[in-house]
Amino acid sequence: MRKPIKGFSKLSKEAKIEWLSDQFFDNSEVAINLLKHYWHEDPKVQKLHDEFIENTLSNYYMPFGVAPNFKINGELYTIPMAIEESSVVAAAAKSATYWLERGGFKTSIISTKKVGHVHFIYQGDAQKLQSFFEGLKLDLLKDTEELTANMRARGGGIIDLKLVDKRSAMEDYWQIEALFETCDSMGANFINSCLEQFSQTLQREIKAQDQFNEAEKAIQVVMCILSNYTPECVVRSEVSCKVEELNGDAGISPEEFAQKFQRAVRIAEVEPYRATTHNKGIMNGIDAVIIATGNDFRAVEAACHTYASRNGQYSSLTHCEVKDGIFRFWIEVPLALGTVGGLTRLHPMVKFSLDLLQQPNAEELMGIVASSGLAQNFAALRALTTTGIQKGHMKMHLLNILNQLEATDAEKETIVNYFKDKVVSHSAAVNKFCELRGIKNPSEIKKEN
Repeated sequence: MRKPIKGFSKLSKEAKIEWLSDQFFDNSEVAINLLKHYWHEDPKVQKLHDEFIENTLSNYYMPFGVAPNFKINGELYTIPMAIEESSVVAAAAKSATYWLERGGFKTSIISTKKVGHVHFIYQGDAQKLQSFFEGLKLDLLKDTEELTANMRARGGGIIDLKLVDKRSAMEDYWQIEALFETCDSMGANFINSCLEQFSQTLQREIKAQDQFNEAEKAIQVVMCILSNYTPECVVRSEVSCKVEELNGDAGISPEEFAQKFQRAVRIAEVEPYRATTHNKGIMNGIDAVIIATGNDFRAVEAACHTYASRNGQYSSLTHCEVKDGIFRFWIEVPLALGTVGGLTRLHPMVKFSLDLLQQPNAEELMGIVASSGLAQNFAALRALTTTGIQKGHMKMHLLNILNQLEATDAEKETIVNYFKDKVVSHSAAVNKFCELRGIKNPSEIKKEN
């Protein structure tokens, strides 16, 4: 029977691996060798990766690909994408090439403000608190001058402060809501440091006011924390062309394609079941670039999905319009990103990605990421409204199937060529492989050394 372990975090990496393999694996040697196999050959690089998180045992590889031919605001980009799902990079690249000769992607920054809150409980006269807060603002700004000095020098800092009455949602619940500009950094540590100072100032100053009774002075700060929902840190990316330029799809006219495409987007706007899958595809394109550039994809995921629900129903992040013979397709998404701080100067592949993108600032990166999401969605909807999604997806998935079957390079080439003009399915791929090997069932496969 397994027992809990004390002091695991204090063990050496080797000791952690030994304990883990002994406790959970029948063949501890195989488990140990697998973990060590993925260590970087350069001890300095490995040590760097070990220190990114806690209890590191090894590295978990994720494919790193690129999607070329992205024309964004007149500039050509090759976009780095880190993702494990087949067809995503290919779809983004295909869309980029499609729009290359149709004007490319045009982006605009709507806003770059980020938000944080001091959540507190106040039991007393609301008017007193509201009047007090107007004078408190100056103290809040003064007490954070040292914290904000560097950010202010770069053009950022605290944008606005306001008192928010949340008692309709929860008894005695109030907020100090703060808006921040963090320039090219994600700004999490900066924002949280300011918020914690706000809470100290609030509690100190309210205790010093004679107008408040003892119950009112006993203000309870519950927590101080930034919000990953950033509805005022939003970017827009758009593609457009004449309807007659929407060619290239066999068996369907540009006019019919435009109509079907618009309706497909409209379905995602009104039907949450479809919107969820629709937006997941968008996030394939967004997350892959965010991971490659060392940003927080979980924060962006949370913000985007909340943004998709901001009008009371979960809906599409993209929109389409066909008017006066012009096809327009666009996305508006909250993307709180950074190009300095975090892993941007530590992770070698993150540095590579930012170099590949020509060292964009935060606003430029927002436009690149949004365009990747829009490209991914265009590719998916183009497939869905013409040939169907599985034709392209399964062709990309074919190699995964063949790798599972331990096909040789020659076998892969033969089978891929066979399916060039045929519909791929898992069973069809397996059957063709068995036919090539001269066997009846994959269970007969003997691993070839």
